[in-house]
Amino acid sequence: MSDKYKDLLRKMAALAGLILLVIFFSVTNDYFFTSNNIMTVGLQTSTIALIGIGATCVILTGGIDLSTGSVVALSGVAAAMIVNAGVPVPIGMVLSILVGGACGLTNGILVTQMKLPPFIATLGMMMVARGLALYVTNAAPVSGMPESFAVLGNGALFKIVEEGPNGLPKVVFAGIPYPVIIMLFITVLFTFALTKLKVGRYIYAIGSNEEAARLSGIKTNVIKIYAYVASGLLSGLTGVILASRLVTAQPNGGVAYELDAIASAVVGGTSLMGGVGTIPGTLIGSFIIGVLRNGLNMNGVSSFVQMIVIGLVIIVAVSLDQLRQSKKLGKK
Repeated sequence: MSDKYKDLLRKMAALAGLILLVIFFSVTNDYFFTSNNIMTVGLQTSTIALIGIGATCVILTGGIDLSTGSVVALSGVAAAMIVNAGVPVPIGMVLSILVGGACGLTNGILVTQMKLPPFIATLGMMMVARGLALYVTNAAPVSGMPESFAVLGNGALFKIVEEGPNGLPKVVFAGIPYPVIIMLFITVLFTFALTKLKVGRYIYAIGSNEEAARLSGIKTNVIKIYAYVASGLLSGLTGVILASRLVTAQPNGGVAYELDAIASAVVGGTSLMGGVGTIPGTLIGSFIIGVLRNGLNMNGVSSFVQMIVIGLVIIVAVSLDQLRQSKKLGKK
């Protein structure tokens, strides 16, 4: 069986799992498979998918990024504070995304130039970014942004509102949330980059065999920095979206988001050993986690039980990956 066919099979298995979850929750709850709830799932999943795509880029190189959640919080706080300082909302948001990119760049330099293990480098950044977010805000939420700040996180395309019998507005169709549109755009963009551009092929090559990639002329350190910067930028974007959605920036926000990011990548078929994985697979993995949480919530399942279920899903996904890797090594 060719590697290409195996990759397709992995994606189909994840997609089949997602479809089965949707069918199960549709049967157990009448409200689950409605347009409004589908859009709610999409909105909730968009943040998981964005940070998951960033994590996928890093994991494909054989690295890991544990700073995601803290960078999300720091970028959200930066967006709120910059806008409150009088900077126009779009410019403030772009600058805050660049804050995330700077964190990713620092991670990349620590890993490539300082030769720190990715686990240690990004663990340090996780603490630094969280500490900065708490320090500049005195651990207090940041609010008071203008109404336009909420458009990105709460706006929707094709939203239909009619006047109800009582004269009050009635939402006929909630529309497609802007974060969902951003998620789909980023998915297409990164899928194109990883499959059609040289940088994408180099990322896979580094994850498969870094030394062989270096000897073939690939600037491995530069490519790895690109991957960490991408993860940082997407974490920054996620932080801005969350702050916009809540119209409040929480310095304590984004806790354990790095686990969601890694989980969505792994559940979607990305190997923690590097070199194997796809962006569409990560998107499917994100929706598996999102659908699980939404469906279990709607069925009244305790949040503690949800943690157990999602943890078991991650264990199964990683176990299957390890089994594939051991079989591959056995053949060699």
